Amino acid sequence: MSTPTSHTGTAVPLRRDDVDTDQLSPARFVPYFRPHGFTNILFADWRSDPDFVLNRPEHQGASVLVAGHDFGTGSSRESAVWALQSAGFQVVVASGFGDIFRDNATTRGLWTVEVDHDVVEELWREVEADPWLPVTVDLTSRRLGFRAAESPLRIDDPLLRRLVRPGDRIAETLAHVADIEEYESSRISRGDEERAR
Repeated sequence: MSTPTSHTGTAVPLRRDDVDTDQLSPARFVPYFRPHGFTNILFADWRSDPDFVLNRPEHQGASVLVAGHDFGTGSSRESAVWALQSAGFQVVVASGFGDIFRDNATTRGLWTVEVDHDVVEELWREVEADPWLPVTVDLTSRRLGFRAAESPLRIDDPLLRRLVRPGDRIAETLAHVADIEEYESSRISRGDEERAR
């Protein structure tokens, strides 16, 4: 069961490191793809292999993608996030993320949760043994859970706030309009006082 700060679903074990945005969303699709476009651009260059993990029937309907080191590196490409979401993924678990990808994902509400690589390896093994294994990501407790195992997530406070309340940076700023106006008002008053001296 999922809540605004917790998600439980089955997982896809993507045993690959250094998955860049061109693999997530090949450049030839970028001019045509939109947030609610077609799902088959995700890993399009790998999908011709019938043994590719996303082609396997036991992983259909999964909402958690488990990848290795440096997921989402490369060029800034919002369509990489859109492709993952269009394919049904709500969470990506990895041992590292590209900064721009992570920022784009957070803005769009796709959770990117970072764990130690040995946790990724263990999760790969568990999901390969049982594709229907429930995997839970809890942002409030900053924990990843599967079977009896539980591991901490590496999430700093600003990222956690943005995952819980997705939106763009302008929306984040507008949430503090009253504080900004109060600061500006006091700053102007202080400036007037200094000029009057």
